[in-house]
Amino acid sequence: MLNKDFKYPDTAAFDFVIDGLKKRGVDLHQLSGIAYDLQHNFVPTITQEECYQELLNVLHKRELLNNAMVALELDRLAEEGQIKEPLLTIIRNDSGVFGVDEALALQTANIYGTIGVTNFGYLDRVKYGIIKQYDEDNDQVNTFIDDLLGAIVAALCGKLAHKYA
Repeated sequence: MLNKDFKYPDTAAFDFVIDGLKKRGVDLHQLSGIAYDLQHNFVPTITQEECYQELLNVLHKRELLNNAMVALELDRLAEEGQIKEPLLTIIRNDSGVFGVDEALALQTANIYGTIGVTNFGYLDRVKYGIIKQYDEDNDQVNTFIDDLLGAIVAALCGKLAHKYA
C-alpha cells in the first residue's frame, strides 16, 4: 500500500550503504584512490582529498544509494542462504551468464553519463585494486559488491570528468 506521506529516507539510505560497505571491509579512501589513479593524468591538479570529497557527494545520489542497497542486500541474503533456489546458487557462484550484477552496476555508473559507463567497463575488465580483491575472494558472496565498487568509482570518475570538462 502506498503511503502518500512517505518521505524518502535519504540519511538512512546513506547510512545503510556506508555501514554496509564498512561491514564488508571497504575503505572509501581505497575507492577514491582508484579514481585519483584513473583521473590524475587527465586532471594533473586533482588531489586525493578532492577525489574523496567528491566520492562522498556521489554517495549521496539517490540512484546510487538505491542500487547499492539492493546490491549489498542481495549479497548478504545469498551469503545467509535466504534466497530461494535456483537464484541462490546462481548468485553464490557469480554465474557469468547471470548479468544482473553488471546491469545494476551499469545503472549506477550511468548516473554521470557515458564517461561513467566506459569507466565501469574498464574497471569491470581489469578489476583494479579493491575491486579485484572482492572479485577473487571466495570466502564471501561478492557477486554484487565487486561490480558495485567498480560502478561507484566509475560514477566518481564521471563526476570528476564533468567537473573539469
